Amino acid sequence: MHILPYLIAAYVFLMGCYGLATSRNLIHAVGCLAVCQSATYVLLLAVGYRDGATAPVFSDLEPGSRPVVDPLVQALTLTDIVVGATVTALLLALVQQIAKRHGTVDPDELRELRG
Repeated sequence: MHILPYLIAAYVFLMGCYGLATSRNLIHAVGCLAVCQSATYVLLLAVGYRDGATAPVFSDLEPGSRPVVDPLVQALTLTDIVVGATVTALLLALVQQIAKRHGTVDPDELRELRG
């Protein structure tokens, strides 16, 4: 098993976390959160990858004659992409409402939101 996809997923996740921690803008923070989630796509696809495997379509070959990639992991990745796009859209809508009501997207200037 190759370790390179796992290293890439960890690197992308850490870069997103670094951007999230140093963000001075809520829109930038939402983008960094999307980058963190994109690391899960790489990780899921790395888990389902097999050397020399074909697509899981059995129309032209007998089942069990060749190794195939795991279709469940591919379905989970597509689901993760849809959920990530939905969460990003919701967070951007919230940031837009914050900017409309408070006139800023800087988290430090949002004093009214502190308890």
